[in-house]
Amino acid sequence: MSEKSLGLSKALHDYLLSVSLRESAVLARLRQETANHPLAMMQITPDQGQFLAFLVQLMGATQTLEIGVFTGYSTLCVAQALPATGKVIACDVSEEFTTIARRYWQAAGVADKIDLRLAPALETLDSLLAAGRTDTFDFAFIDADKGNYANYYEKALQLLRPGGLIAVDNVLWSGRVLDRTSQDADTQAIRSFNEKLHNDQRIVLSLVPISDGLTLALKKA
Repeated sequence: MSEKSLGLSKALHDYLLSVSLRESAVLARLRQETANHPLAMMQITPDQGQFLAFLVQLMGATQTLEIGVFTGYSTLCVAQALPATGKVIACDVSEEFTTIARRYWQAAGVADKIDLRLAPALETLDSLLAAGRTDTFDFAFIDADKGNYANYYEKALQLLRPGGLIAVDNVLWSGRVLDRTSQDADTQAIRSFNEKLHNDQRIVLSLVPISDGLTLALKKA
């Protein structure tokens, strides 16, 4: 048995999707529209979105956070997985990108589950803490500016209930975490963030090699 995760060729990844992916028609249309966007690389992959939805359903989440929305694919994945009473508080700063997102949320019939906050995410998280929302969220997904990952994580951890889960995207950073010639601010921030969580005894940790790397941090009781 191999001691490492299996590297997926395009053919094997296509097969994985063919026997696993259950993407709604609205999600597929959103993904296709975003694929033509100049910043399309910012969108999560469909199998990753399905995995987030799986986690949300598995833990029976009702109150969730999203930090970084873009065109709303991950938000829609989570919102579709929530019960009728569930809520996503979605943080972003772009009216342009989230206008696309709102259109698809409405088409999917989940717009009432999504509370979009157009402001710097740290301000939104601080306002939630000030409003007494400490220890009240079940799940948080972080996929925004890398330099603030550690700050988003700390505030999300306060907002999460014990037993709640934080998922963080791009932690393998297309392999640049290992490339010592890559010393740009974002790459260094990801390296520092990964080391921080590895040493954080407040959480149970797993880094899953799906898409560009997904860290799962379970808040201990």
